[in-house]
Amino acid sequence: MTALNYHEESRGQVPGPAERVFEWLDDPRRLSMHMSRSSWRMGGGRMLTTLDEGRGQRVGSHIRVSGRVFGITIGLDEVVTDRTPPHRKRRETVGSPRLLVTGAYRIGFELTARDGESALQVFIDYALPERWPSRWLGRLLGRSYARWCTSRMVNDAVAAFVATPVPRLDGTT
Repeated sequence: MTALNYHEESRGQVPGPAERVFEWLDDPRRLSMHMSRSSWRMGGGRMLTTLDEGRGQRVGSHIRVSGRVFGITIGLDEVVTDRTPPHRKRRETVGSPRLLVTGAYRIGFELTARDGESALQVFIDYALPERWPSRWLGRLLGRSYARWCTSRMVNDAVAAFVATPVPRLDGTT
């Protein structure tokens, strides 16, 4: 894999037990919700996530993402490299991702149980795209985009558990 010289991460407190939060985060479609909805950061486009028979929930499972951003076709293939319920999961791109502001990357999350809640950290280690003008765009916008992605993933997880009360270990909600 290409050297992943850039790093961004976001943290948050999710009001649910680590086992339930991991189960929610383990579905790659939930972690990529921010890209499946049209937004100005997605250039009015959106991405479609396609899962293999392992549904992105086994080491070695593939996750393919494709779509259009600012009218440009993009796509990537990821493989799950580490899955340790309910503590962490990592996946990374394989092949040559066709992206606008990042190149190859490794993305993942870590959960730490705290009093019936879960401290969540989502991170991305990434390289700049290999070709111009995407490399130039990566220098200009890569950090901001990576920060947006990780913060959206944390915020979406928090919102999912705030919107639906999750029973605490002591049986209360």
